[in-house]
Amino acid sequence: MIRAIDWVVANRRKLRIRVLNLSFSAEARSHYWDDPISQAVMVAWQKEIFVVAAAGNRGPDAMTIGVPGNVPYVMTVGAMTDSFTPADPSDDKLATFSSAGPTYEGFVKPEIVAPGGHMRGLVQGNSALADAYPEFYDGQYFEMSGTSQATAVVSGIAALALQAEPWRSVDELKCKILSAAKPAVKADGTLAYSVFQQGAGVADAYAAVMNQTVDCANQGLHIDNDIDGFQHFGGPANQDEYGNYYVMGLDGYLWTDSGVGTEGYLWTDAYLWTNAYLWTDGVGVDGYLWTDALTEMASMASWVDPE
Repeated sequence: MIRAIDWVVANRRKLRIRVLNLSFSAEARSHYWDDPISQAVMVAWQKEIFVVAAAGNRGPDAMTIGVPGNVPYVMTVGAMTDSFTPADPSDDKLATFSSAGPTYEGFVKPEIVAPGGHMRGLVQGNSALADAYPEFYDGQYFEMSGTSQATAVVSGIAALALQAEPWRSVDELKCKILSAAKPAVKADGTLAYSVFQQGAGVADAYAAVMNQTVDCANQGLHIDNDIDGFQHFGGPANQDEYGNYYVMGLDGYLWTDSGVGTEGYLWTDAYLWTNAYLWTDGVGVDGYLWTDALTEMASMASWVDPE
């Protein structure tokens, strides 16, 4: 995989590669800046290749974002489903398998969700998928669900936006897509799902292409310093004394209010969160309550079992 990313970076000008779709995920075993795949991904972003990564399919539990979706710079995508009624948005809902944040370093991930349930794609009849799961194959199209499918949708949106405005930087493009998203809200206007499950909300292709908001993504981050090892960064997520996750500086966005149910919700109005911080291991004003042990922190979380 690292060799493949390196090939993309090396051939980006020759082949005019602007978007890199990474529809795979592995469990995080280290800080994002120490992981070799994440390091390769950060170099791709540094070279102005827009990287779209899958959140992973280990949801709905907290802190299940995989590598390289835990890299703060890239666009990380979770999955929602239209409940087999594409013309009726009222029953759209978050997919139960979609991985949720925050990341260990405190970043809100996924940043966005997109259709990822029962997606259909061309598959050869002698492929491993068609042989192993004939019930999902009609002889031409194979039906699958996952954040990998949702990631491909957002990669397509990125390509459309770059076709309209090819001069946009990767950070500007991320902001355009992010700030055009629509979060799921309840009838009273509160979030139907945690920001750590749906990010800014469901992607809106038309709104993203037309959107002129371009200065809201990756603020407070410095990718050159990150790659060089000079600075590393943490996001605005934290955990209170009761084990609830929240976004520092914002009230009313606790994880425990955000189970994944069967009811559909309205997706409306943009929602954004705030800047990154320099990473520290200690607990301070801008520090983090969790420890250095990933496994210990997983046991400390308190979240709602959606099923």
